[in-house]
Amino acid sequence: MSRSEPILIGIDLGGTNVRAGAVSPQGELLNWSETLIEARRGPQAGVERIAALVNTVAAGRQILAIGIGATGPIDRERGAIQNPYTLPTWEDVDILGPLSQRFGVPAILENDADAAALGEWWRGAGQGVKRLAMVTVGTGIGYALVLDGKIYRGTGGWHPEGGHMRLDPNGPLCYCGGNGCWESLAAGPAIARDLQAAARQQPTRMLDLAGGVIEKIDAAVMAEAARLGDALALEWTARLGKIYGLGVANIILLVLPDSIVLGGGVMRSFDLFEASMRATAAQTVPIVPAGQVKILAAQLGQQAGVLGAARAALDLYQEKGHHD
Repeated sequence: MSRSEPILIGIDLGGTNVRAGAVSPQGELLNWSETLIEARRGPQAGVERIAALVNTVAAGRQILAIGIGATGPIDRERGAIQNPYTLPTWEDVDILGPLSQRFGVPAILENDADAAALGEWWRGAGQGVKRLAMVTVGTGIGYALVLDGKIYRGTGGWHPEGGHMRLDPNGPLCYCGGNGCWESLAAGPAIARDLQAAARQQPTRMLDLAGGVIEKIDAAVMAEAARLGDALALEWTARLGKIYGLGVANIILLVLPDSIVLGGGVMRSFDLFEASMRATAAQTVPIVPAGQVKILAAQLGQQAGVLGAARAALDLYQEKGHHD
C-alpha cells in the first residue's frame, strides 16, 4: 500500500494505555503507537493525547473513518464514555464529536470487548467464521459475540456482560453487586487476591519470583512459577482452568458458536489452563455437540482492539455510502 492510499484509524482505549493504528481497508496494520492515557488529568487532556496519536500513526495519509474501542461502560449511540471506574474523571464524555470534527471524518465508538472480537474475526483466530464468541480476560472479563461479521447488540444497543454470569452464588462479592460472578472469581485482580492468600498459607516459588513481596504475586507470576513446576501455581492454573471451563460451557449451551476465542493478558498463558478448561467444558455440556465448537487462543494480542475498531470504522464508512 502506498502512502497516498487512504487508511482507517483504529483506537483501543484502556484504563492505563491508549493504542492507535493505521489500518488498510484490507486489514493490514501499517503503523502503530501507544501512550499512557493518564485519565486523572481529565478527558480534555485525554482527547488531545488521542488526537496526537492519530496524527502520529496516520503520517499524513488520508483518513476514511475512525473507530474507537473503549473500556466500558459506554453509550455508543451518543458516542460517550461513562467510565469513572477505570478512567477516573471520564463521566459522560463525548469522545466522537471532538475527533470527528478535528479530522473531518465519521467516527464510531464500540465497547473494547466487542472491538477485540471483531478484530479476531477479521484478521485473527476467528477469521471468517459465522458465529464467534470471544472472552477477554484481563483486569475484568469481557464477552462479545460476532454473528455474520456483525457485533451482536443487546436490547437498546447495550453490550452483554458475560463476565458477570454467576458461577458460584457463595463466591466473593463483585463490584457489580453480585456474588461469585465469573469476573470476581477469575479476572486478574481476583487471581492476585486468591494467590496472595494461598501464598500466605504454604511455601511457593511464586514468592521468590515476586521478589519476596507477597503483594506482587499475580497471574503472570503464577504462570512463570507453573512452568517451573511449582505445586501451588500448578494447582491454581488447574483450578482457574475449571472456572474458565464453566464459563465457556455456559457460552456453548446458550450460543453454540463455531468458535470461542480467549484473549487478554491472563490468556497469554492459555496453554496452562487449556487441559482443565476443555475437560470441564466437555463434562458440563453433554447434550449439545460441544465437540464441534473450537476453543482457541486469540492470535492478535494487543492489536485485536485496534484492528477491530478499524473494522468498525470501515463498516461505518461503507454504511455511509462509500464503497472505495
